[in-house]
Amino acid sequence: MKRFFNTRETIVTEALDGFLRSAAGQHLCRLDGYPDTCVIMQREPDRGQVSVISGGGSGHEPAHAGFVGRGMLTAAVCGALFASPCVDAVVAAILATTGEAGCLLVVKNYTGDRLNFGLAAERARALGKQVEMVIVGDDIALPDSATPRGVAGTVLAHKLAGYGATQGWPLARVAEFVRDGAGRMRTLGMALEDCNPYEAGRTSRLAADEAELGLGIHGEPGAQRIALATASDLMRRVADTLEANLPATVRNTRFAVVLNNLGCVPEVEMALLLEAFSHTPLARRASHVIGPAPLMTALDMNGFSLTLIELDEAITQALQAPVQPRAWPGMAPRHSPAVAPMPTMPSAFPYPASADPAVRTLLEQGAKILIANEAPLNELDGRIGDGDAGSTFAGAAREITAALDRLPMADPHQLMTTLSNILTQHAGGSSGVLFAIMFAAAGRSTAPWRDALCEGLEHMMACGGAKPGDRTMIDALHPALEALARTGSLHDAARAARTGADATTTMETARAGRAAYVPSEHVRNVPDPGAEAVARLLEGLAGK
Repeated sequence: MKRFFNTRETIVTEALDGFLRSAAGQHLCRLDGYPDTCVIMQREPDRGQVSVISGGGSGHEPAHAGFVGRGMLTAAVCGALFASPCVDAVVAAILATTGEAGCLLVVKNYTGDRLNFGLAAERARALGKQVEMVIVGDDIALPDSATPRGVAGTVLAHKLAGYGATQGWPLARVAEFVRDGAGRMRTLGMALEDCNPYEAGRTSRLAADEAELGLGIHGEPGAQRIALATASDLMRRVADTLEANLPATVRNTRFAVVLNNLGCVPEVEMALLLEAFSHTPLARRASHVIGPAPLMTALDMNGFSLTLIELDEAITQALQAPVQPRAWPGMAPRHSPAVAPMPTMPSAFPYPASADPAVRTLLEQGAKILIANEAPLNELDGRIGDGDAGSTFAGAAREITAALDRLPMADPHQLMTTLSNILTQHAGGSSGVLFAIMFAAAGRSTAPWRDALCEGLEHMMACGGAKPGDRTMIDALHPALEALARTGSLHDAARAARTGADATTTMETARAGRAAYVPSEHVRNVPDPGAEAVARLLEGLAGK
């Protein structure tokens, strides 16, 4: 995988300074201890409150630096990629932020973190500082493990600790509150690909048809490899496993669920995953939701994790309290999507259905031709565009096929108007709306239907801005409709369309359409997909 970086050794310091230059980092600063001491802290920490410090290896952003600010962390100690920070860095963070109220260290349950933060706590106590440490081990992937890993639930511990500190609670009370909350958390991850910690030549351990359940946030292998399935099935697997892990004593407890992006899942898929969770049995017990958002990531891991936390009044209040860090997404009651009534829309079928067997046969054959060419047209479009031209034409064909019994086939102008209405309702992409424009104008025309189609094409060109020679579907459609109006022959129209479509392969530059944004060398010898679709449609109808 290609990455934006200079050297692996400078990734962390350069990224932290970039973060401090951003709007999210305006209220923060760093200790002047690079490269060994990478501490991000509040510019003006309130030393009258308990200082809350966390950290660990980098590569989990926004954790941990992204959660520094009022209401959450006082400071974050950042190690190298997936490596615990050194003891002195943790001590420096304690000394820089801690007053009489003392300091709470929130530590993920990994050996390196426990040892380095633990020794730092001992040294800070020897220097006269009050220090408590809470270990977070929320991962349930390995149920028999004596040392469950600290994963996304650690961010919830940051939130609970920050809330207690801002309330002015003494250190012992803050620590006990966070320990209690950490004991109420359970997390499980799922990934389609593991991560790459900037190791040249690294390949995924997962096959194309595999997913991994219960993997760690450092690329550790998961508890199980499972077959790739739909998003709903994979989410159900995670949710059911979490629910099965709940002890009987919490069967009637309310929960908040955290949907965490482990790195590179697109936002559209994260939103889809939340919808998938809403249809699992576990969702009935989740009264609140946090995310979907990146909270505790693993570089470029293509996966997500679910965290459950048992709610009581104090924890609910703590998680809902506003905070300064922008990376905290907030907690909201889980609810059904709000739906407003559709306004009354004009009917797509303003005319009564009428029959014409010849017209019906043409429509049925045309639809079959476009559907059969869906994949090859998509492949062609993928060479110069976004690869959906075939699906656009095939989708329109399917909609027209579904409406055949409602079409006014005996009246060409009424039929063209109705076809325009169907396309405006269902057809996507620019091709769909352009043909809707053409058919609408043709339907309004008083000329014979062949001439009306030419008038419709003129209106399409005026609206779309393309003309013959611009390397678009117009190069096939314009000569085809002219030939049809002149001779009335489908064979003549098909020959003209093929000549026009083939001509687009020699046009070095596209002046309209998606290909206009593509360098000339990428479109050379490639026919325009829209023009090719028109040519294939007419050739099929003409029996060629």
